[in-house]
Amino acid sequence: MDFDLMLKVYPFFLEAALTTIVLSVLTAILGLFCGALGAAARLSRFALLRFAGAAYVSLFRGTPALLQLFILYFGGPQIGIQLDAFEAGVIGLGINAGAYMTETIRGSIISIDKGQREAARTLGLSRWQATYKVILPQAARLMVRPLGVNLNMLVKATALVAAISVVELTYTAQRYIGSTYKPFEMFLLAGVLYMIIIYAVGRGVAWLDRKVQIT
Repeated sequence: MDFDLMLKVYPFFLEAALTTIVLSVLTAILGLFCGALGAAARLSRFALLRFAGAAYVSLFRGTPALLQLFILYFGGPQIGIQLDAFEAGVIGLGINAGAYMTETIRGSIISIDKGQREAARTLGLSRWQATYKVILPQAARLMVRPLGVNLNMLVKATALVAAISVVELTYTAQRYIGSTYKPFEMFLLAGVLYMIIIYAVGRGVAWLDRKVQIT
């Protein structure tokens, strides 16, 4: 194993890791937003919204994320959508992640006993007030860990954007393999940095889970 080479290219991998982190954060924010909207649609009283929410989940969970990225980045210009590789990566992965988060959020909400809502309505709260003040605080405690799993999957999914030339960890490893012919060292270095990022995400989720359980 060529440790000297790994030390030499390490700074460039750190830059790529920062790109991966920024990509993960932006994608997670978009995913949570889409997931919240999707869950609201799936739980709506209106059949059209429920259908739209179900179609969104089925479409983006039922097709490969890589294919979705290709359609957005390479096919988008044909219908007037001009995005650079990073923007396409954030939007593509964010919408895909949102489909999974939709079911995570929805599952947490419907797991709350119906008696909680009925009791809130008995006390004079509107449907919205019952959801906001009674159901969601309890559901939030249940959704932290599953959303943490979604975030871990999301960090690993950022490797897909290497296929559209976003210079993140996987793309950087592939680029240096082409010039050094050392695939083991390059992928090992990228893998270690992925593990550090995912470990940090896991610790953050565990801390947040403890906080919401206390409150």
